[in-house]
Amino acid sequence: MESRNVSSALNGLNPINNKNRIQVMDLLRGFALIGILFMNIEWFNRPINDLLAFDLQLTGLDWAASWLVKIFIEGKFYRIFSLLFGMGFAIMLLKAQTANKPFVAWFSRRMLVLFSFGMLHLIFLWNGDILHDYAIGGLLLLGFVCLLRTKRFAQYNHPNTFLKFALWVMAIPLFISIAIALFFGITRSHQIMTEDWQQKITVIEQSDLQVTALNLQTEKLALSAESEIVIPQNTDDKLILSGATTDINVDNFSPEERIAYDIEQRVSYKLEMKQKRDKETEAFSQTSFAVATKFRVQQSLMSLKFTPIMAIFICLPLFMIGYWLVATERITQPKSHKVFFNALCWGGLIIGIMLNISGTYLVLHPATKGAVEIEVVGESLQYYGQILLAFGYLGLLVKLSQKHSFLAWFSWLAPLGKMALTNYISHSIILTSIFYGYAGGMFGQIARAEQMLIVVAIVLFQIITSRLWLAYFKFGPLEWLWRSCTYLTWQPLRLSKTEE
Repeated sequence: MESRNVSSALNGLNPINNKNRIQVMDLLRGFALIGILFMNIEWFNRPINDLLAFDLQLTGLDWAASWLVKIFIEGKFYRIFSLLFGMGFAIMLLKAQTANKPFVAWFSRRMLVLFSFGMLHLIFLWNGDILHDYAIGGLLLLGFVCLLRTKRFAQYNHPNTFLKFALWVMAIPLFISIAIALFFGITRSHQIMTEDWQQKITVIEQSDLQVTALNLQTEKLALSAESEIVIPQNTDDKLILSGATTDINVDNFSPEERIAYDIEQRVSYKLEMKQKRDKETEAFSQTSFAVATKFRVQQSLMSLKFTPIMAIFICLPLFMIGYWLVATERITQPKSHKVFFNALCWGGLIIGIMLNISGTYLVLHPATKGAVEIEVVGESLQYYGQILLAFGYLGLLVKLSQKHSFLAWFSWLAPLGKMALTNYISHSIILTSIFYGYAGGMFGQIARAEQMLIVVAIVLFQIITSRLWLAYFKFGPLEWLWRSCTYLTWQPLRLSKTEE
């Protein structure tokens, strides 16, 4: 189960020094950090209530930039970070075993500090934080390890158990899709599905017209110094738009009444979402940091409800695969597993890109609006395409890291990776300074293609600052603080002469 290469190099439960770091992991962290920045920048410029929603109004270079990000970046790089998190967990666990020292309390404290960082980031900088999800997922991984070490489950205490469990969890959406497909096939004939689809198209067209008219009315009212949205009632029926229709039995409706009801429900939902977007836009366009922080607090309380789902179904399985990669020595001895990484690279890249392109075409097609079946297929293709492409990137970077020419040209990725936490938080500091009203005030004003240029500038800046910092210090500033809080003692920060 243990990696001899890792454990033999580590003595004592102390922070890993530069000589003992696994270089490919730092390269992967740097690579993933860049991808995350390409993805996240849009959600500093747009309401995060629209998270993952493609802006269908884009054209030209802006469309191309968003499309390329959706195919090659969205959902891939935080998964690579999740794999790296699991790898780091395995290395620390092996290190503790080698030192014959307790691990549970130490790692729990480490996750508590990470959760605190995440919450501070969530409240005071950006409400798209993922660190708090990682912290909860890390505690779940720790609990799984402790469970396997009990007498009852000792027989399963093997790296393959982590891999099998992770694959089963990641297969859950596939099982759900199969169940839904069988349900539709058994309960609905082709004629019924066709009629439902035609009805949904009618609902979409009519509700969009109503929303457009209401938005125009709101704009006119705004010009007249009116601030509230006025929603006129539909005089053709007695259904109300406020949503207080929970006691209505839609099964007793005629086809015309059902269409009218669905139109009102969709109009009400679209207006509610618009109000949420407008509220967020207003909060981050104003010059008050206090107003923005108050909004982030409210959003964070809502987002925490989804943290268990994110931790269990997204982070945990990827953590386990990362753990498995270290425990089976694949990531620490890549030259001995060339066939594995070749399959991971080419299989992940080819199949992953195909699934991402296919899924994106389906999700972005207008017909998807009126057919939930097509939407489920498209999102399923995207989901597994993201996972496979993340693994493809991992395999590719591991393969390339074995080549001296690659290391010579791309060694600059390593300093970015060594300071991944500091650089990740720095992204939020820089981008809020550009976009939010209490700083640069460019919220919603920078086009998607232009955002790519900002990303390049930030990456270049962090390459320079990371190299300069690590020329004098062992860790990034936040990495040092994280370690110091974890070990309950201030860690040496400056490099000694022998380490320089």
